[in-house]
Amino acid sequence: MKVAGPNADGVDATLAALGEPSRRRLVELLRDGPRRAGELAAALRMTPPATSRHLRVLRSSGLVEVTGSADDARLRLYRLRQEPFVALQAWLDQLDAFWGEQLDSFKRRTERREQAPDGTPVIGPRAERP
Repeated sequence: MKVAGPNADGVDATLAALGEPSRRRLVELLRDGPRRAGELAAALRMTPPATSRHLRVLRSSGLVEVTGSADDARLRLYRLRQEPFVALQAWLDQLDAFWGEQLDSFKRRTERREQAPDGTPVIGPRAERP
């Protein structure tokens, strides 16, 4: 399903970045607060270069920001950005509303079909459909 709306590119980037299990685990760790790349690598039992590659994807998608020294990687802190997650939640809410409407419509149609022409409920096997 293609994302539409003013935040479509951001939501697409978010979903693409979160499509990789290691990046989702990094996001889960960062939910608890900012951490250094070395701490993240150790927690995930991942090599520092692999962690760095995943963090770069998360940064370029806008999910993560880095603060600290530009010169010394040991002093950099990675933290989650709220905005992409808010946009993702808004899109998911729209999707939820769509499916809620579809299911309600299906339920109404099913309930109408389960009634005889005089409005009484049909009990037992149904006859041929009109």
